[in-house]
Amino acid sequence: MDKKKNTVSRRAFIGSTVSVAAGMTILPSHVVAGLGHQSPSDKLNIAGIGVGGYGYVNLRNMETENIVALCDVDWSYAGNTFKRWPMAKQYKDFRVMLEEQKDIDAVVIATPDHTHALAAVSAIREGKHVFVQQPLAHSVYESRILAETAERYGVATQMGNQGNSGEGIRKICEWIWAGTIGEITHVDAWTTRPNWPQNNTLPNRGKRVPRDLDWDLFVGPASWREYNPAYHPFMWRSFWNFGSGALGDMGAHILDPVFKALLLQYPESVEASSSQFNTESLPDSEFVRFHFPRRDNLPKVAMPEVSVNWYDGGWMPPRPEELADGEMMGDDHGGCIFYGTRGKIMCGAFAKDPTLLPTGEMDHFQEPAKSIRRIFNPFEGGHEQDWVRACKEPKETRLKASSHFGYAGPLNELIMLGVLAVRMQGLNRKLIWDGPNMRFANIGSSDVIRILSESNFEISHGKPRTNSEYATLSAIQTVEEWIRHSYRQGWEQI
Repeated sequence: MDKKKNTVSRRAFIGSTVSVAAGMTILPSHVVAGLGHQSPSDKLNIAGIGVGGYGYVNLRNMETENIVALCDVDWSYAGNTFKRWPMAKQYKDFRVMLEEQKDIDAVVIATPDHTHALAAVSAIREGKHVFVQQPLAHSVYESRILAETAERYGVATQMGNQGNSGEGIRKICEWIWAGTIGEITHVDAWTTRPNWPQNNTLPNRGKRVPRDLDWDLFVGPASWREYNPAYHPFMWRSFWNFGSGALGDMGAHILDPVFKALLLQYPESVEASSSQFNTESLPDSEFVRFHFPRRDNLPKVAMPEVSVNWYDGGWMPPRPEELADGEMMGDDHGGCIFYGTRGKIMCGAFAKDPTLLPTGEMDHFQEPAKSIRRIFNPFEGGHEQDWVRACKEPKETRLKASSHFGYAGPLNELIMLGVLAVRMQGLNRKLIWDGPNMRFANIGSSDVIRILSESNFEISHGKPRTNSEYATLSAIQTVEEWIRHSYRQGWEQI
């Protein structure tokens, strides 16, 4: 991997962001088009990979274009999508689709987390523009590779965290960069999810595979296990093999304004705790703390060291004193609170409805001038259409989509690092992270971790008893595998 290239790309991103903070206005795309960009006109030929769930919503928001191919491993689950676009060619294997159908310009990927990266890299290498649902990838390494590959091939990209195109994240950035609440010392972020069962064990036995499901393709590059309805549909989110739990599901929506407004990159350290989990499935509740070094100061505010705390599964940060009785922290999905030396900012999930605390301060607040490009209807298709617009512009003069992989890749690295820290909490230490080299600096060859593998509760002679078994693993070998997955035989390693 070209680590130097990735660093330069990230530095360039931060530099452009600082320029915005200094007051340089990013013009709307229709204005930019008049300055030399090709005006979007011809329709794209778009293919969908993983179209039975949210991929359907993404494609529906792209109906201004031609939907020419649909790929899903479960044709029954994807049935409604096939009916909506009956003229699109149907596939089960995205590799076959990319090899056989040469009229595809762009690809939307909304599979389970574990196949995001391989499908995206395969499409990018074919010169296709790519939109990938969040989380962008299933590991730190995959996140890095997607950012580097997209830059190398010069395609238009976007991650499916639609809040990144919203008004809320722009206001938060503009307020913080203007010094409205002073220097940010720490941030609390949380989600009310998971709203699905977690902490499951490996199903005892496989079941008959449904007729319309290609289970081998569903498992894809992950380690093999027999089919069981405990995995599909949707419940794959709760298993390490396929998903990333609540942090993977909502991190890109809730940590997004934190990452962008504070110009974050690699944390210096990460530590985590959680409710019980096992070798197969994620915990019900998690706490993760990231600590970041100081960044370059902006014209109106410094960027000192900052800690970012993540809570999920019912665990919540302390309630700010400025919130009146009955006022809600965030919204029904979660939110975040920025703690500054001169005040606080709170928002809901997706960076929605930002407000100063106490909320009464908004009555006389003079907002800074708008300096970041706005996107029309971000939550009703604008996020997807911003990518469509970028796909149609020449790469030499392209205005990148809001959550392009040069931004989304580093953000997703942070999210996957948090997921990794939860799995490594058995080391009982703050983990020192070497971001450029994607390694922990304080895990040695003699370190081991013990992870619950079996747990059975029983009452014997009126007394409760839990029988537990643990897997003992080499910490260094295990963490290397979780940073960069070894794909199953028959699947290309990226």
